[in-house]
Amino acid sequence: MTDHHTQEFTVYPAIDVLDGNVVRLHKGDYDKETRYADKPIAVAQSYARAGARWLHLVDLDAARAGGYRWPCAGRSSHLDRSADPDRWRCAIRGRRAAVARLGATRVVVGSMAVTQPDEVMSWIERFGPESITVALDTKVSEEGTWLLPVSGWTSVSDTDLPTMLAGYAKSGLKHVLCTDIGRDGTLSGPNTNLYTYLTHSNPSLHFQASGGARDAADVRGARKVGCAGIVLGKALLEGRVTVPKPSKRSAHERGTAHHPVLGRSRWTRGQGHQVSRSHRHGRHR
Repeated sequence: MTDHHTQEFTVYPAIDVLDGNVVRLHKGDYDKETRYADKPIAVAQSYARAGARWLHLVDLDAARAGGYRWPCAGRSSHLDRSADPDRWRCAIRGRRAAVARLGATRVVVGSMAVTQPDEVMSWIERFGPESITVALDTKVSEEGTWLLPVSGWTSVSDTDLPTMLAGYAKSGLKHVLCTDIGRDGTLSGPNTNLYTYLTHSNPSLHFQASGGARDAADVRGARKVGCAGIVLGKALLEGRVTVPKPSKRSAHERGTAHHPVLGRSRWTRGQGHQVSRSHRHGRHR
């Protein structure tokens, strides 16, 4: 059983890539895209220099069309290795082994984790729990059930979130990325009620909060309710928070202390602009 008060807490800077550009989607809608001036490599380098130990890289072209389109930044010759984060992870469809060769330390599996859980569980057994994060993007129904949309959030699984988590908890899974779709890209704050429920009902799992984070208080709030980490996208890109410096203290010494995510970003050179695109809706982490 995980002690949520002493476990490591990790901030994952997110870079969503579409057509070779850094973007953010509002609630996963490809028609509501915010594009940023800096290119993915430049943003990754900036996060690394700021002290990031992990990078959450999302290939939105692959999420929409399948396959894998953009090489992992961690193996790019354009990166300054002296400023390179320790870990790079990619959100894709496909086998973990193939992605490992591209430089990802951990693979985030989304729709396939919902539609083919037995296959993904076999990967966990084969490659180990540190190699795979299961991404369960969720939205609440009118009846109050937490549903699991798949395939770019364009269809909904017959299995709900609690049931899916119960199955994975028995498989040896460790890392779960759970995005509240209704808050993704909105800067409305994470759904702390959802994460409180998840961490208390599934104490063996390490949850990463995603969707809506806007400031340092939200980062502290995610840790307070028992999350093991948080994914920061739009808040970092728009300078609302900075990447926290790695702490040299042990998890036990930190207790419930908070990461020093303070102030405005020092690297951002321009805000994104809105563009309209005629793509079908939805995304897949």
